[in-house]
Amino acid sequence: MADDLATSFGSIARAYDRLRPAPPAAAIAWVVPAGCTVAVDLAAGTGLFTRALAAAVPEVVGVEPDARMREVFLERSPGLRVLEGTGEAIPLPDASADLVTVSSAWHWMDADRALPEIARVLRPGGRFAVARTGRDRHVGWTQELQRLRRSVERRRPRSHEVVLPEGTPFGPPEYAEFTTVRRMPVDDVLASLATYSGAITADPDDRAAWLAAARGVLERHFPGAAEIDVPLRSEITRTDLRAQ
Repeated sequence: MADDLATSFGSIARAYDRLRPAPPAAAIAWVVPAGCTVAVDLAAGTGLFTRALAAAVPEVVGVEPDARMREVFLERSPGLRVLEGTGEAIPLPDASADLVTVSSAWHWMDADRALPEIARVLRPGGRFAVARTGRDRHVGWTQELQRLRRSVERRRPRSHEVVLPEGTPFGPPEYAEFTTVRRMPVDDVLASLATYSGAITADPDDRAAWLAAARGVLERHFPGAAEIDVPLRSEITRTDLRAQ
């Protein structure tokens, strides 16, 4: 995860934690396997997904490479541990977890290196899950915002798809989606758009023009509104480690 885009989030860590959405409880219930006592959240960031897991799992450990994100994690997640590390080098013993998760960061990892590490840390029959929670792109106005966002991206978007290589120790993947709504001030909706790597690293003039255009979209769809309902969708893939 040495990519400058992947490490850009630490510069806005507190805004990230305040503005990015957490997954709904139904999504967490689908992720967590029966009898799970220890979960590891890779690329935990400020702990949004980690805290959601902690409501369902007795012991949850975050793993995060960026010190700025870990600082906010500790501020906002009392009682939870976060370790310095990456998906490709997890600082935990073999067979020490029932669940390993990655939320909104799988596309930054080297899957060829991360998957064996995840398998190493999982107990036999343990679960690996990749989740992504964001604006529901099936809605017209969110699609407009997404097209505007792409206009300032420096690189082509990376795939969030989980592809298991031939010979993987994991079983067949399962996929599910969960929707919810978050009430937000319009200014916070706009500020949340600036928490994505393409916007963080964009030329300041390009970013300002993009956010002004995004405000225009919201004013057109929600004239005079101070707050709006933002539709959210959690997309989750889960797979279980085959028993040896």
